[in-house]
Amino acid sequence: MRALSGDSAPGTGFWQSRQILGSASRPGVEFVIARMSFGRRIELMRRVRDLAAKLEYFEAGQDAKNGMEASVLGAEIDRIYVLWGVAEIRGLELDGAPATVASLIDHGPEELFLEALAAVRAECGLDEAERKN
Repeated sequence: MRALSGDSAPGTGFWQSRQILGSASRPGVEFVIARMSFGRRIELMRRVRDLAAKLEYFEAGQDAKNGMEASVLGAEIDRIYVLWGVAEIRGLELDGAPATVASLIDHGPEELFLEALAAVRAECGLDEAERKN
């Protein structure tokens, strides 16, 4: 994924609250990613805290049911990240209509969802261990 605009120059008074990233897998598709701020970090933590606690509980379990629950919770958290962090999708039509974040999640190609998720997680500053959850 390549940054197209929205970079903030270090040491300047310039800040863009969004950045545009081009898709690596689908040329012409762009993700508008909302940048992290203090207020947005609080909002995200509120959205995922209960699910993250449940995820940790089920990941500690040993049986197949716990593993399945952990997988479902992990996917729900991924969905929250994308809904929270992707402001817009450009250059993509799904079923004849311009793509929205919700339509990407529900009907779009999984590789684009995973690219959007990776971009949001990178913006959040999550390390590799945290990205697996």
